[in-house]
Amino acid sequence: MKNELEKCLAGEWYDCHDSIFLEYKQNARMLLKEYNALAYEQKERKTEILKEMFGSTGENVSVGLPFICDYGCNIYLGNNVSVNMNCTFVDCNKITIGNNVLVASNVQIYTSTHPVELADRLTPDWNPESGEYFCRTYALPVTIGDGCWIGGGVIILPGVTIGNGTVIGAGSVVTKDIPENCVAVGNPCRVIRRINRNEKYITPETQA
Repeated sequence: MKNELEKCLAGEWYDCHDSIFLEYKQNARMLLKEYNALAYEQKERKTEILKEMFGSTGENVSVGLPFICDYGCNIYLGNNVSVNMNCTFVDCNKITIGNNVLVASNVQIYTSTHPVELADRLTPDWNPESGEYFCRTYALPVTIGDGCWIGGGVIILPGVTIGNGTVIGAGSVVTKDIPENCVAVGNPCRVIRRINRNEKYITPETQA
């Protein structure tokens, strides 16, 4: 029988109030409290905290302040990754970001979600004294490929994969997978043009 963590990472319904998740949250809150209080120039300590909090971090990684995450340990960053200020990563399942990626301000990445139908969403025979959450939760991983640029205010929903070299325009809501080497914008986010792989600089026709 799977434990709650195994259920979570498998994309199955799980008890988000299980002790392992409470431990993850407590550790992340402690590290975030210190991280978000650091001065701009305290880059060495910032790097130390990110390496302690995240599942893995590559070289030349920066995460702007303030930053919010859920567990921290499910976040995996490649090399040359810049995450701008005021981003939120709800990493109940894995959030994997490749190399050479720009994430603009106010980006929200969600892995956790709930069933749409009320009958499925509510926990059967729920007892408030049990400590179990009153509704069912599951989580799906999010993957952002190498060379992507995620524009300001973008929302990425659970289970989404964004292909290598793709640009997501500012304010988009990404509900489904986006292929590589394209510009995609809107709510829901849709591809509006392809990007030439040989372009040295990405110059999308929309702000990102």
